[in-house]
Amino acid sequence: MESLSLSSSCPSARVSTALHHIPLIPKPSSTAAAAPRSSLSVLHSPPGRHLSCKSTPIESSPVKEKKMGDELVLSNVLAMSKLDGRYWSKVKDLAPFMSEYALIKYRVLVEIKWLILLSQLPEITEVPCFSNEAQRFMLDLVDEFGESDALEVRKIEMVTNHDVKAVEYFLKQKCQSHPEISKVLEFFHFACTSEDINNLAYGVMLKESLKCVLLPVMDELVGAICSMAKAYAHIPMLSRTHGQPASPTTVGKEMSIFSFRLSRAREQLSQVEIMGKFAGAVGNYNAHMVAYPNINWHRVAEDFVKSFGLGFNPYVTQIEPHDYMASLFHSIDEFNTVLIDFDRDIWGYISLGYFKQITKPGEIGSSTMPHKVNPIDFENSEGNLGKANALLNFMSSKLPVSRFQRDLTDSTVLRDIGDVLACSLLAYRNTLQGIKKLQVNEAQLHEDLNNSWEVLAEPIQTVMRRYGVPKPYEKLKELTRARAVSKESMREFIQGLDLPEEAKSILLELTPSKYIGAAAELARNIDVAIKASKSK
Repeated sequence: MESLSLSSSCPSARVSTALHHIPLIPKPSSTAAAAPRSSLSVLHSPPGRHLSCKSTPIESSPVKEKKMGDELVLSNVLAMSKLDGRYWSKVKDLAPFMSEYALIKYRVLVEIKWLILLSQLPEITEVPCFSNEAQRFMLDLVDEFGESDALEVRKIEMVTNHDVKAVEYFLKQKCQSHPEISKVLEFFHFACTSEDINNLAYGVMLKESLKCVLLPVMDELVGAICSMAKAYAHIPMLSRTHGQPASPTTVGKEMSIFSFRLSRAREQLSQVEIMGKFAGAVGNYNAHMVAYPNINWHRVAEDFVKSFGLGFNPYVTQIEPHDYMASLFHSIDEFNTVLIDFDRDIWGYISLGYFKQITKPGEIGSSTMPHKVNPIDFENSEGNLGKANALLNFMSSKLPVSRFQRDLTDSTVLRDIGDVLACSLLAYRNTLQGIKKLQVNEAQLHEDLNNSWEVLAEPIQTVMRRYGVPKPYEKLKELTRARAVSKESMREFIQGLDLPEEAKSILLELTPSKYIGAAAELARNIDVAIKASKSK
């Protein structure tokens, strides 16, 4: 199983070339028109040119307000979606992988790879092995695919009312002037159902979105919280269980909990295998076997799917059943849920005065209350995570369900994947933005601890138990419950206990700020703990 490793960097504006190894056939000699045919050689990676899915960085909102040539342009204030308008700058890295443009481009990629593969199968004599130049011509259609090309496909779709067929017709138009390819135009989309094309397109879109955008930002988030854990490892903080004062901890220890949880959720996400199919109208290679019965189509399909860096699903209907998507979305939901917990806790710590927020000149917190500095980054993050999780849970339960061999209900839902990932990405970046504004307020932390001497009831009654003092819990309950407890009253109680002098001395030295157990050590060791968790 191939995991979504982050071992290599991946610019957000360019699709990784590693997934699309379609080498040109070695350039023929001057006496040869084409290279020798060899079954499935197109799926291997000898030296030569590899197919590169380049995507142009999109710096401004895609919503535009006037016509510029043949491209529609709207202002971002007219955007129906906040993602394409107000928050575009924070989510635009996903556009090369999750936009309508990206879907069309990846469909073009799949169709071209399939035709090149057919030309490599010796049994299909009707499609001669393409020359070096013919392959280059087709690969350039992918490498140079731009917004105007996507709009051209959309214009064709206005006639066909079928998005994948529009891609096929687009490629036939583009290739009809080429002397070699024009002879085999009808082998575009050969034996394919639309979902053969779509499922691979979506699979690569997801793989690249995760590898190039989402997982790196998740790592940045885990790293930022790890840094908080280590920086604040030693700073004592009053815990709260049920909202009431409880045994002290440290700020860093509480941060380390979230970084560890988020790291585990991120690792689980990276292990989900993205699957693909290429088995025709109902998953049986029906048309393939009638046209060319002597080809091992199952093997051809498996190698083709794997050439995209996807896992192969051999048992399918017309569609890949989307079970892997359910697993993938559940994993993102788990990460998001932990982050909601983090956002709410930080919000609470800010309200308690444990964190201050660094202000920026010119910013306004309230239109009527000039003093306000609101935790808007964490609130924005929480809201977007809630929306993302609602859709993730819906998609996880909807997509694996399809009537008989296929209905169309998944098609419109799949188009929301980009929205879901973008809402998550927006939340991650808002949380990161909020973290950068935080400043620990040690004075407030110390004040709360110094006003909560009752939290020492736990260690005192535990030591009393060790030395056989009768009814230790009950005695401390009588001293502390619903009563004001001071340093003096607590010391007076300890001095009156029938305990060895050494034990008394230890208890008398104890303060709420010192009663933190192994919290500081746990926080400082967070990197080691995360590394050990990944190695299991």
